[in-house]
Amino acid sequence: MKHKFFIALFAIVALATSQVNAQKFGYISLDYILNQLPEAKQVETELKTTQTQYENLLQAKVKDFQTKLADYEKNAATMNEVIRADREKELQGLQSQIEEFRQSSATSLQKKQAQLLQPLLKKIEDNMHAVAKENAYLWVFNYDAGQGTSPIVLHAPDDANISDLVLKKMGVTPKPATPAAPAPAATTAAPKK
Repeated sequence: MKHKFFIALFAIVALATSQVNAQKFGYISLDYILNQLPEAKQVETELKTTQTQYENLLQAKVKDFQTKLADYEKNAATMNEVIRADREKELQGLQSQIEEFRQSSATSLQKKQAQLLQPLLKKIEDNMHAVAKENAYLWVFNYDAGQGTSPIVLHAPDDANISDLVLKKMGVTPKPATPAAPAPAATTAAPKK
């Protein structure tokens, strides 16, 4: 009886192993692909322009605060209580406005980045699906996913990297000497299916 159980167990394991071995696994480096797309460079330029505008406005607010703070510190001793309290309240309000602007501009920049990247991520995703279907890949992983902790793909053969195939499908000639496991240049969101 035990002998039949082990034979049945061995047969199940052998069948499962043959099924897994028949499947093709691949991976892409989303960051590598994005770094080679001309459209991504336009997105980066637009984001830098917006960020510069936010930084300039923030610097103007900080400069205004510093000017008013210096004037307050210089004249505080000669101000009556009502004027001093009014200036302190004004300075506190300016500080709050600066902090609110910092937070809202950072949030706005992240939203803009997501909005601008979404069409590119969709384009990459569509082309990745086409390449996977054309080359019989049943599973494709994003090499860059989890870079904050550890990547999802810890080891894979070089021919499992289909990033260049996806770029070619998109009409972009990949740069020479594609590393098997490229280091990401920027953190981006993985496309969702």
